[in-house]
Amino acid sequence: MQTNPDVQKDLSFEDFKAEVLNDYKMAVTSRECSLLGRREVLTGKAKFGIFGDGKEVPQLALAKAFKNGDFRSGYYRDQTFMMAIGELNIQQFFAGLYGHPDIAHDPMSAGRQMGGHFATHSLDEKGNWKDLTKQKNSSADISPTAGQMPRLLGLAQASKIYRQVKGIDTTNFSEKGNEVAWGTIGNASTSEGLFFETINAAGVLQVPMVMSVWDDEYGISVHARHQTTKENISEILKGFQRDEDNKGFEILRVNGWDYPALIETYQRASKIAREEHVPVLIHVNELTQPQGHSTSGSHERYKDENRLAWEAAFDCNVKLREWMVANGMATDDELKEIENGIKKEVREGKKAAWTAFIQPLKQEQQELVSILENVANSSDNKVFISKLKNDLADINEPIRKDILSTARKALRFVVSESSSEKNLLVTWINTYSNKIQSKYSSHLYSESPKSALNIKEVKPTYDANSEDVDARLIIRDNFDAIFNKYPETLVFGEDAGTIGDVNQGLEGMQEKYGELRVSDVGIREATILGQGIGMALRGLRPIAEIQYLDYILYALQIMSDDLATLQYRTNGRQKAPLIIRTRGHRLEGIWHSGSQMGGVINLIRGIHVLVPRNMTKAAGFYNTLLESDEPALIVECLNGYRLKEKMPNNIGEFKTPLGVVETIREGNDITLVSYGSTLRIIEQAAKELQGVGIDAEIIDIQSLLPFDLNHDIVKSVAKTNRLMVIDEDVPGGASAFILNEVLNTQNAYKHLDSKPQTLTAQQHRPAYGTDGDYFSKPSVEDVFEAVYNVMHETNPSDFPKLR
Repeated sequence: MQTNPDVQKDLSFEDFKAEVLNDYKMAVTSRECSLLGRREVLTGKAKFGIFGDGKEVPQLALAKAFKNGDFRSGYYRDQTFMMAIGELNIQQFFAGLYGHPDIAHDPMSAGRQMGGHFATHSLDEKGNWKDLTKQKNSSADISPTAGQMPRLLGLAQASKIYRQVKGIDTTNFSEKGNEVAWGTIGNASTSEGLFFETINAAGVLQVPMVMSVWDDEYGISVHARHQTTKENISEILKGFQRDEDNKGFEILRVNGWDYPALIETYQRASKIAREEHVPVLIHVNELTQPQGHSTSGSHERYKDENRLAWEAAFDCNVKLREWMVANGMATDDELKEIENGIKKEVREGKKAAWTAFIQPLKQEQQELVSILENVANSSDNKVFISKLKNDLADINEPIRKDILSTARKALRFVVSESSSEKNLLVTWINTYSNKIQSKYSSHLYSESPKSALNIKEVKPTYDANSEDVDARLIIRDNFDAIFNKYPETLVFGEDAGTIGDVNQGLEGMQEKYGELRVSDVGIREATILGQGIGMALRGLRPIAEIQYLDYILYALQIMSDDLATLQYRTNGRQKAPLIIRTRGHRLEGIWHSGSQMGGVINLIRGIHVLVPRNMTKAAGFYNTLLESDEPALIVECLNGYRLKEKMPNNIGEFKTPLGVVETIREGNDITLVSYGSTLRIIEQAAKELQGVGIDAEIIDIQSLLPFDLNHDIVKSVAKTNRLMVIDEDVPGGASAFILNEVLNTQNAYKHLDSKPQTLTAQQHRPAYGTDGDYFSKPSVEDVFEAVYNVMHETNPSDFPKLR
């Protein structure tokens, strides 16, 4: 029952009446789903509910203005909108509420997100792009309030790029940049910094974005007077209103219960954004939230009688119903009949969703019960196994935890027995675990043929007369090759445009490729990331530059909650192959030499983390990633741009593989493992160690995520029997991750003759002064002495104590 998105002025009264009736049916359907959904949570069938009741009518108006190719980046209450564009039906609504781990039943996330979080499929089951211009699109929601805002900016900017940049193949992605990005947010969430950062950036960029603020005066139990200056977001944003002399926003206000005004407002907003590429803010006032914030609490606890009475009278569905009766579109009796029929339809859809959810579990339950009965009959511990079997059989509505937990406990009772029944149980547990685990753990990274792990290495090649050049020139010339080869590639960041980035790695690129492809942006790291995510969701290949690794922290929430989880939370049906470019490691001072890798790698699983030791390796990573379909963070060495490297003759073609380490010095006495700028210090220390008879092997990790897929480090440890991880992160940072991978994943502990060591930076950030680096992070002398002390413990006669 999709709402008609084409609102024409010349509709006959009968056609208009049919359109309004269809809208009312949609609004009632959505409301009944919310009401029944809440009851399902309170009865325990669902775990948590957050619903779109009270927002139905404005969402219908939004849906009418929403066209094929458009994108939504929204708020977790937009169920009516999703129903109206034909991307959510009753059964799917309840499947999401139950967390059905099957994409065919819960197409939003296959049970990975709670209900109310919506998405459409941009990819087919093989990971290939669908034709996004022929469908209505929704980027996958996230729970963090205002977290949808940065991505919205990029979704809108993509239309500007597609409209204005020549040479891009827009097939599947755009029709002349006519697509609008529609954002939705609750009024309380407009207090978040991400909202303001995005609003400002959209005004600067002038992109086709329409931002709807659903204003019901509350944020959970907190009234707007505690949230927003003047209790009115459009009032305090009116300085953004465009005029004859200044670009800005078009700001519109409308009451959320006024059906005709809502239709007119959204059509106007669509026209402005779509044709003029001007952002629009729609402040939708006087909305209600009939069931309160969520199933975790009742709004009667914080709203007084007057407010509750007003909400009952100004409920948008109630006002739409009154307007229809007053204007002769339906009688009260006709609407009651429609409402009763919808209630029945929703109950039937709920029942079908529950049956589809529980039936496979009951089958799995019965299968295990039969196996356990046979195991019990063949075991000396029959009484204990029978109890487990009977307890499982008595569960009326089992979950998979009940099933697998019972099987694993039963296995303990036959651990010392030998029988075909036991073997069958073991096989069942292994098969079941593997099968079911994938329902909850797949698609953290790409599983398509375009996975970055499938891109083969191509080594840089050199002429006999290859010059030693400043390393920045390798990065610069490689970017030149990239922009020439891939018209859909663009880069943007602080100082990335006019001056060619702070280290001249983009020198001359803006002049050659234009301001839209090589762009300066303001100081706003979160929305730089958001621009990249949104444009990547629409088929472009953005490179978002964060000037220094230290500043990644401003964007870390977006990286962690949105980009890193995107493929996972859509079960592989959306992707955003964004490359995040930054520079870091050793230089000067607290804010320009951080190495927060331990935090980064533990917060952004789902994004590759690459730490090249020089610019040739970094350039190779860019070339690899642009042939893949995955996001990655590349950390260039901040103190490496002016160092000399040989200029390859296959610029733009050589590729650095992901998850492959490189042995840059062979040795027999100890394995030294590190990455990035620190390797130059280790190489110098190794030369000095050689002078006292210690032969160190040095391994460059190159990529932290993924990590040493071929397990080459353990092969080195098997030769040297000693291991030291050297890291400029704080103690327990990336070094702990590396040590865990080598000792526990690769089982290198079996080859060790000495305790594995870590040598890290101090616990504090590096001091700024000239000697700050020396006394804050590992030095040549630190490495030398740490390695020497290991050898002293092994052979004190040959290596007497230093100090």
